[in-house]
Amino acid sequence: MDSSLIRTVNKLQDAFSTVGVHNPVDLPQIAVIGSQSSGKSSVLENIVGRDFLPRGTGIVTRRPLILQLINRPGTSKPAEGSEDPSAHGNDHENPDEWGEFLHLPGQKFHNFEKIREEIIKDTELKTGKNLGISPQPINLRIYSPNVLTLTLVDLPGMTQVPVGDQPKDIERQIRDMILKYITKPNAIILAVTSANTDLANSSGLKLAREVDPEGLRTIGVLTKIDLMDEGTDVIDILAGRVIPLKLGYVPVVNRGQRDIERKKSIFKALDSEREYFENHASYRSKAMYCGTPFLARKLNTILMLHIRNTLPEIKAKIQATLVKYQQELLQLGDPSEENNAGLVLNIITEFCTEFRTILDGNSNDLSSFELSGGARISFVFHEVYSNGVKSIDPLDQIKDVDIRTILYNSSGSSPALFVATTAFEVIIKHQIKRLEDPSVKCINMVYDELVRILGQLLNKQFFKRFPTLKEKFYQVVLSFFKKALTPTSKLVTDLVAMESCYINTAHPDFLNGHQAIAMVNDQIHNKQQALAAPENPKINKSAQQLNVLQASNSTSSSQESDTNGSFFGSFFSGGKKTKKQSAGNVMEAPPAMLKAMGALSDREYMETEVIKLLIQSYYNIVKRTMIDMVPKAVMLKLVNHAREELQRELLSELYKPDVLEELLQESDVTKQRRKECRKMIGALQKADEIVGSV
Repeated sequence: MDSSLIRTVNKLQDAFSTVGVHNPVDLPQIAVIGSQSSGKSSVLENIVGRDFLPRGTGIVTRRPLILQLINRPGTSKPAEGSEDPSAHGNDHENPDEWGEFLHLPGQKFHNFEKIREEIIKDTELKTGKNLGISPQPINLRIYSPNVLTLTLVDLPGMTQVPVGDQPKDIERQIRDMILKYITKPNAIILAVTSANTDLANSSGLKLAREVDPEGLRTIGVLTKIDLMDEGTDVIDILAGRVIPLKLGYVPVVNRGQRDIERKKSIFKALDSEREYFENHASYRSKAMYCGTPFLARKLNTILMLHIRNTLPEIKAKIQATLVKYQQELLQLGDPSEENNAGLVLNIITEFCTEFRTILDGNSNDLSSFELSGGARISFVFHEVYSNGVKSIDPLDQIKDVDIRTILYNSSGSSPALFVATTAFEVIIKHQIKRLEDPSVKCINMVYDELVRILGQLLNKQFFKRFPTLKEKFYQVVLSFFKKALTPTSKLVTDLVAMESCYINTAHPDFLNGHQAIAMVNDQIHNKQQALAAPENPKINKSAQQLNVLQASNSTSSSQESDTNGSFFGSFFSGGKKTKKQSAGNVMEAPPAMLKAMGALSDREYMETEVIKLLIQSYYNIVKRTMIDMVPKAVMLKLVNHAREELQRELLSELYKPDVLEELLQESDVTKQRRKECRKMIGALQKADEIVGSV
């Protein structure tokens, strides 16, 4: 099968790595995972056919190693008397085999010992000499006639307990790094496990199952087959009877530590591996499906098929991402191509247009989750303010005793024959003034909503680009809103003053005095009927009204000792005198403070109830007027004023030649983001050319 597809993906990886940007496209690759002692490094070295990976105790792989193997035909002959291309050990330099690091462009490493040294050097450069890890990958490309074209990502071995200088959370760090690679749907997971341990305890397989529970993109590699107890084998695992994987398992035999110390060549190790499987009783019949060469072929085939299946999706993703970054770059603008005056003018115009559309509800990005803009102002008017005004009870702060006191005060020195108009007006004017507070609060709430819209608009891209302009916009618009508050408050307080300065008792909805008296009389009548003695059921309405009137006009001598009978009788709550007293003793000066006290007479009850009815009737009319007029006043002086005059204000304050340059100072974030966007666009355009040629 043609390996050009794998080369295409390698080129795509390089396209993003060379510009130093995060790869936005999920490219197919094989991620190698396993515990520290599972033999990951040996498997990779056997696939390459060279010793080139760092060795030692603890975490050896401390950064992801993106290993791109590229097969290229050889031109030189192997060493005389040997078919082993590395017959003279790892130091032997074969002109047909070399490695290249992406961070050292143009430099070829024919000596694989030098490759190992460079991996260690670059790792320590990013992670220090302690045992920390870094997610920044090392890109290594190996050209050789002895490899199959393949891309592998070697990840740090999983560990359970921190050792020595390792960070306390090293296990979580490694786990997070591995998950970042293997959670991508386009990643093939190569889970390396020691065959001489229980498969159920394999760290690599356990983590692979978390992201690939069906085992659809996981391939298992069983190492240390030769170290299993005599009489045991992995036939059940290979047959998928233990933990099934769609891509299956491949058993391999690596060099042991002693072999490495004795400098046993990988070529000889691969020979030993082949002989082991061909001569083992359990594996003899399946030897062709065992060993490192078969693993390399299998991985090559899997990767190519995977790339072929995902290439259309990769093409579409590259093009979509390219469009996205080009649009962002367009929004970020280009200072070299812009006219400062025209730019500020455009920003002011766009801001004011957007402000109006948000107020009017014509914005393109209307939310379905919450009210915004003009809808919130409407809510303030018709829900918050309206319900606030409706909830005010004109009688909750004034008691019956206060009404009686006002009634007597309004009569002056001559007791009134009828219900006093003055008393009603005094009370209703005082209660109307209570509407000023919620009305002013309504203005402040609408002001807050305008400031909220301002904040929303200042989050636009062009304000992020120019922080000085954003700050100046905020100051000018806020100052404009605050200036508009004064005439708005004046108009609203004038509306309240208008209502309290003239009480229109001729209003068609107002309950007039006659109606109020009739209603109270009916109330008294019903109460007296309920309280009437059983032996006197025929008491009539006229007689009751007569009694009410007589109560205040009787001059009978028997009432002289009954304080409830006199007009001011209820003011004094002292007990009745039983003993005849002289005139001099009875006439005492009134107390310093007089207030209506004691039980209500029928007349007092009637007058108090009539006043209460009239207050409630008129107050309801005033409430309706305020609920209607205050929103209109706020719209006129604040909201519509802002809609019509804000652009003029911004132009007069900001559209000045001497401040334009200062206003258009770009933020460092914008400069950096533009740089990143240009890099990403360059990488994506290159990637688009690469996939376009396939």
